[in-house]
Amino acid sequence: MEKRRLGNTNIQITRVGFGAWAIGGSGWEFGWGKQDDKDSVSAIRRALELGVNWIDTAAVYGLGHSEEVVAKAIAEWNDQKPSIFTKCGLQWDSEGKPFRVLTGDSIRKECEQSLKRLKTDTIDLYQIHWPPQENDDEICEAWEMMTRLKDEGKVKWIGVCNFNVKQMKMAETVSPVYSLQPPYSLIRRRIEEDILPYAKEREMGVIVYSPMQCGLLTGKMTRERINNLPDDDFRKNNSEFREPKLTRNLLIAEKEKEIAAKRKRHPGEIAIAWTLKHPAVTAAIVGARNPKQVEEITNAADIILDEDEIIELEKL
Repeated sequence: MEKRRLGNTNIQITRVGFGAWAIGGSGWEFGWGKQDDKDSVSAIRRALELGVNWIDTAAVYGLGHSEEVVAKAIAEWNDQKPSIFTKCGLQWDSEGKPFRVLTGDSIRKECEQSLKRLKTDTIDLYQIHWPPQENDDEICEAWEMMTRLKDEGKVKWIGVCNFNVKQMKMAETVSPVYSLQPPYSLIRRRIEEDILPYAKEREMGVIVYSPMQCGLLTGKMTRERINNLPDDDFRKNNSEFREPKLTRNLLIAEKEKEIAAKRKRHPGEIAIAWTLKHPAVTAAIVGARNPKQVEEITNAADIILDEDEIIELEKL
């Protein structure tokens, strides 16, 4: 698989990486419903067999469970170990509801906990999951600790997720931001205006998440399936899965299916390929819950959409 350097780091990553959000399972506010750990482990190993060389997870996914499953999946992997990316800055209450904490002490504690769950001495990329809820002044304290963890060797590189340009500039007063992880899909294009141009100007690595918009752009989602999502699947009440947005989103998915059928590819690959065409995007995080899903979408990076296909998708 094609690899690209992640910004100004020394990490060469495949253009598609394994996203471990859904494999965290249920029991927390943004869970995807019940998940079989055996399926999760098999999915990760299948991705590695197909050439994927990095996994993105987070402490909050499944309230620590996703990191544990990732560790289990790679423990017996005999080939070159994948790079592991995880995140900090979200803790949770007794009901599994996340809340943001960006104090230095909290970030250090989270890092130590993630190292234990991942059963590793060093995290390849450590990211602040979300910026502060209200006071951006907390960014500098948080980024100072992230920089310290890098200097100590507990993490190799540091990045941010969901930051805007102003917030990235604040972090950069302390030390460089090596990577950015924003949401990006045919449905969510807001970052094209200023965030992606800024990242490209700064030669920052960009790994986009939810290129298939949490399953909406896989070609498999229908109104009936959405209505039958379990109550512990956060998508059931997500605005993109409800009107007035749903009709438009399903139209985009249908157009993807048409293009995919002509190319004899999977609709989800079209959605991923569309995000990868942007010159600022290094790679895309692609979630999968079993080996079959991995096989359907892992090779999306080799699709080059032509101008007519892009116009057809974007006009919706």
